[in-house]
Amino acid sequence: MLDLTPDPVLPARPGVGYKAQHFRDVTSDPGSVAWLEVHAENYMGAGGRPIAQLRALAERFPISVHGVGLSIGGERPLDADHLARLKHLVGWLNPASFSEHLAWSTHDTGFLNDLLPLPYTEATLSRVAAHITQVQDTLGRRMLLENPSTYVAFTETEMSEIEFLTQLGTRTGCGLLLDVNNVFVSCTNQKLDPIDYINGFPLHLVGEIHLGGHHEDEDEFGAPLLIDSHGAEVIDPVWALYEHTLRRAGPKPTLIEWDNDVPDWPELEAEAARANALIAGLVQ
Repeated sequence: MLDLTPDPVLPARPGVGYKAQHFRDVTSDPGSVAWLEVHAENYMGAGGRPIAQLRALAERFPISVHGVGLSIGGERPLDADHLARLKHLVGWLNPASFSEHLAWSTHDTGFLNDLLPLPYTEATLSRVAAHITQVQDTLGRRMLLENPSTYVAFTETEMSEIEFLTQLGTRTGCGLLLDVNNVFVSCTNQKLDPIDYINGFPLHLVGEIHLGGHHEDEDEFGAPLLIDSHGAEVIDPVWALYEHTLRRAGPKPTLIEWDNDVPDWPELEAEAARANALIAGLVQ
């Protein structure tokens, strides 16, 4: 295993997921936004306007690369071509952070356009740990792994999600990306206490926090069912959970994640400003 530094590189301030329609706004008046996140799979081409814009942004902002296609939890080996393209991107961009999801999206020779949950078993732990080690060895850097949003629990689960993530950090040296909205969604859906989840989380491994929106629905029994959508503003209970997290963990790089029904820049920047105010309140 590589000697991987546990310290986050991104500034402990808010960032946003970069969208091309915001290029002029973010370069002319970023406001509270101190860094940007891009999805790796959108920048694996050889050139064109997306790459040119990303090069220009990287001269002004720390960049976080967030992968959505590695299928870290998949049963089959990692896609060597995908990993090679990721290595090329990380090589020339030299981002401040790279992260992926604790999820799977591959089966046999197929790819599912979704991030699907895993049973937390010893067998899954060994497989995911091996995949993380392969990614870190290939990229030559520490990666962060994001906690998922879940809707059901597996009967074969042998340990809690927190124990599973902690064991991955211990075995591989990886860090964690704590998605506070995912915590709220998962705990609501499974009738757990999100405060208890945060209190038990290995916050010393957290290199980045995500905040985002979700949609409300009901299951077949009329109970609340939250859907992680990345298509709305952060709701007040998630802000409160984030503030609780900051009080326990201290200032952390915090992303406003808004990927669907993306608003105009002022609304997105206002979300970043709200996160910035909470972070600033800790250090005053």
